[in-house]
Amino acid sequence: MRWRLGIGLGLDAARRGLRALTRFARFCDRLGVSALAQVNRLVLERYLADLQTELSDGQRGVHIGQLNNFLHAVRQHNWENTLPATAVLFPDDHPKRSDRPPRALTEQVMAQVEHPDNLDRWDNPAHRLVTQILIGTGLRVSDALRLKHDCIALDAQSAPYLRYFNHKMKREALVPIDEHLHRAITDQQAAVSGVFGAAAPILLPRPTKNPDGTAPISSNTYRAALHRWLRDCDVRDEHGRAVHLTPHQWRHTLGTRLINRDVPQEVVRRILDHDSPMMTAHYARLHDTTVRRHWEAARKVDITGHTVVIDPDGPLAEATWAKQRLGRATQALPNGFCGLPVQKSCPHANAPLTELTPRSMLVGRSSYSRVGSLPA
Repeated sequence: MRWRLGIGLGLDAARRGLRALTRFARFCDRLGVSALAQVNRLVLERYLADLQTELSDGQRGVHIGQLNNFLHAVRQHNWENTLPATAVLFPDDHPKRSDRPPRALTEQVMAQVEHPDNLDRWDNPAHRLVTQILIGTGLRVSDALRLKHDCIALDAQSAPYLRYFNHKMKREALVPIDEHLHRAITDQQAAVSGVFGAAAPILLPRPTKNPDGTAPISSNTYRAALHRWLRDCDVRDEHGRAVHLTPHQWRHTLGTRLINRDVPQEVVRRILDHDSPMMTAHYARLHDTTVRRHWEAARKVDITGHTVVIDPDGPLAEATWAKQRLGRATQALPNGFCGLPVQKSCPHANAPLTELTPRSMLVGRSSYSRVGSLPA
């Protein structure tokens, strides 16, 4: 614990490690194992079985990872040279993580959350501003609550950016904001300066037990206020059920919105300040699903205007969808794209451009719903 805290590990992460080792120590006590010299692969396998019977996959992953970190640190720092070489945990010992979709909120819910009348129902202007920041920037709630008082930066064209410290990645980051959010933050700066003076250190100080303005609003305080606000606004989903959301879902919602608006994946990664493109790719997979849903619902026609029937549940659905994506990328045309397989030559010069009849022009302007296909 001293070593982990000394290298800058957060208290929550340190507590997770302590809880995991405490559980392992209790298991060893029940097993009659009283020294590290007795901790071998057989003991670890019995412990994995014990975890399997009592914990969920997510909890097991945390306990296994923390125990593995401990065994590695023992060897790295030579704290105890009696630890057997067979006391090893392998990647296959970790539970397989399910590929869960982003927890983005539906646009029906967001329309209620973002409605000006509902935003006006916040009884605390600081809580309202936190909500606007989370929706508009995708910050984690802990980063938003710890914003510095001078958190606005302007570029050469006077466009505003929000400067914050990404506590997960341990680095400063910038995210562009609109003029509306810029004005809201400026108003909060003025209000805080009126209470704590021009040298106020943070943007969102808690109102009580905070004489010098250095303590921010706590996450628990904001979450409790959020739940009350959702109840007062009677926010409901498409099934008429009361909505219970977490502040982090607004981060997922922003990433999903940007991807679905065809914002390049690298730009989304920079806006959300992801450390790895793989994290942003999580949202890109949803974008492909969204496009395919429209593709399945769209009407496809050939150059004579006859409807081309494609069964989205048929045996060739995946292959047909792959061909559609390839055609969009390699055979784009002003009014759609050519449906002819790319390895074939076309006997009709510019057939999709010159032989489309009015009957074959599809309703709507989206690139995936106006398709001119050649017969097979």
